[in-house]
Amino acid sequence: LNKTLHAYFASKGINHQTSIARTPEQNDVVERRNHTLVEAARTMLSAAKVPMFFWAKAIATTCFTQNRSLVIPRHEKTPYHIINDRKPSVKFFHIFGSLCYIVRDGENLDKMKKKSDACIFVGYSTQSRAYRVFNKRTRVLVETIHVTFDELPHMVSDHVSSDPVPQC
Repeated sequence: LNKTLHAYFASKGINHQTSIARTPEQNDVVERRNHTLVEAARTMLSAAKVPMFFWAKAIATTCFTQNRSLVIPRHEKTPYHIINDRKPSVKFFHIFGSLCYIVRDGENLDKMKKKSDACIFVGYSTQSRAYRVFNKRTRVLVETIHVTFDELPHMVSDHVSSDPVPQC
């Protein structure tokens, strides 16, 4: 590490220690947290049936939602509440991988063209209170607040099974 970083650590009273390579047991709390994030992201990718190239978005979304929903027992608050000194709102949450639509802004649309593009919800903006969506038509990630979510088919598919119905 460079001298500037060492000076910063010293000024903040931070005792910096490194772990030995390939010994995750020295970092068990962090390793467990990473494992939890990866497992949750894997579950979200599988449930949403979206391509694996969204794995980083799934992990970021998992981190975003867990920081606003998992309560730390010692403080009886979420990490977001501890840092920002206010309770987080979960009204902003949506199902990862769900179908959504954004308005096609800035394009010359005639009367008969579609006014929206179908997208896949892949998370939340890190810079503002906006959603991150993958535009299926343009194949571009977009951050916007103007999103209409269509989560009902996603929720219905969770309750519909192809298993045979038991006969009475």
